[in-house]
Amino acid sequence: MSTPPVWVLAILYWVHLLATVTWVGSIASISLLVLPAMKRSLKPADQLPFLDAMQKRLEPIAWFCLGTLIVSGLFQMSANVHYNGFLDTSTQWSLAILAKHLLVVAMIVVTAVQTWEVFPAIRRALLHRENVSDEKLAALQKREERYLRLNFILSILILGVTAIARAA
Repeated sequence: MSTPPVWVLAILYWVHLLATVTWVGSIASISLLVLPAMKRSLKPADQLPFLDAMQKRLEPIAWFCLGTLIVSGLFQMSANVHYNGFLDTSTQWSLAILAKHLLVVAMIVVTAVQTWEVFPAIRRALLHRENVSDEKLAALQKREERYLRLNFILSILILGVTAIARAA
């Protein structure tokens, strides 16, 4: 495969970085700023509806960023001089890229569980609030916060192995 022109790679890198900053930045902002502020300023009964409203806005952005990262990342990887084929582990770069992809898969799984399991459960609980105990609502909130923090940790690890790959 021939190397694409520099301007194409530059656009791919820019789009990839923009999607990374958007997705990881939103996860970091929510984990480090929004959740603590929410807990200090909102009553427990208002926290779950707030999380639900925030997630409704974040989900499409996160999935769009994920798709953008996959497409732009695959192009970048295939144009890299260190790329020797899928699942190659002969260099530090290829090991770092493999680790990155495994972490991305884990992040996709966590995001999918949030999107298609946790938030539907939260929305059902909010619809039938009078029949749902406060303990169940608190458990749903804690579960969402755990998944959000797990994604935050995964994103930090992904950035770390990306730095290793860039240094190789």
